[in-house]
Amino acid sequence: MAGKDRPSWLHVLERCDLQVLGATAPKDAPSVTTAIRAVAGFDVEPVAVIPAAIPQAVHELDRQWHHYAALGPLYDEKGEFLIIPPVSGGSEIGWVRVSDPAGDMLPSRIAMVSGSPEFIAVSVDGRHMCAASVEEYDYWVVTHEF
Repeated sequence: MAGKDRPSWLHVLERCDLQVLGATAPKDAPSVTTAIRAVAGFDVEPVAVIPAAIPQAVHELDRQWHHYAALGPLYDEKGEFLIIPPVSGGSEIGWVRVSDPAGDMLPSRIAMVSGSPEFIAVSVDGRHMCAASVEEYDYWVVTHEF
């Protein structure tokens, strides 16, 4: 797709320095609704909480998110994972397969493009989730095993 025919969500992911590999989710991926509930459900316990008011809070979110993404492991052997595009209506778009050639500061890059560091990512095999969330006065890192 070229120029004005390109979906805006694709442009957003590219501006976040993500390489888009496809918009068809593997059959093993959890439903988008299931993943959203794993991040925003009433009983969700974050693995990291970063007060948004501290200096360099988003950079600490970057550090914590990448730490837990590596533990998941979120990335496969090719450095690929699935992400819900961090745009209005992203949940309707569904999972998009991407790689992250930059390799660091993903929440910061998403915040610079979208205005918020929030996003949900899942391993290509659909088993490991690592998400960044904004909750009142804090940034959360949330992990989940499906």
